[in-house]
Amino acid sequence: MLKGIVFDFDGVILETIDVKKEAFRKLFADSEYVDDIVKYHMENGGLSRYRKFEYIYKNFLQKTLSAEQSSELGKMFRDYALAGVLKAEFVDGALEFLGKHHKLLNLFVASGTPHEEMIEVVERRDLKSYFRQVFGSPATKAEILTGIMSKYGLLATELIFVGDALTDYYGAAEAGVPFVGRINPDYGNPFEGLKVTALIKDLKELDQYVLRNYTLVR
Repeated sequence: MLKGIVFDFDGVILETIDVKKEAFRKLFADSEYVDDIVKYHMENGGLSRYRKFEYIYKNFLQKTLSAEQSSELGKMFRDYALAGVLKAEFVDGALEFLGKHHKLLNLFVASGTPHEEMIEVVERRDLKSYFRQVFGSPATKAEILTGIMSKYGLLATELIFVGDALTDYYGAAEAGVPFVGRINPDYGNPFEGLKVTALIKDLKELDQYVLRNYTLVR
């Protein structure tokens, strides 16, 4: 029995992977390590940008990152990325899936994007009515999933988490929630060799998977 679905946002609801990638490239364009920094970002999708900044400063730039610098980097990243996010295409089938299932299922967002910014994006993309609640960082994916189960009285077996990054997979595993991986054909399969509930290329396939495998009861 399925009662709820938790979605990562970037790369699952909206096709924003390239938007965020280019924002990181622009943010660190003056660094000789920019290609390595972008590669690190891409390999750690779903992780809070602020945790990425900490890693980048420590391991690539070998500098101390102050709280003020981190905050300023966050603001610059938002400025670089927000316009692209607000006009990004939906993952194929995403809008149709939300419209079809939001009255039958408890739908949530669990994103690595800062919480207030994630709420703003959902509202400005006219998606608020589809979700019971929207969550962003600094809470981890596991913390968000655990909080959803506690607040809404849902069992792990009554949920699935749909994500496109290893951070999503490990967050679901920590919370004990079944994981469905979205594979972007442009970037390959990050879940190779891992035990996932299902792999999909878009939300049309998620719709088929849900209808084939679950009884939908709210």
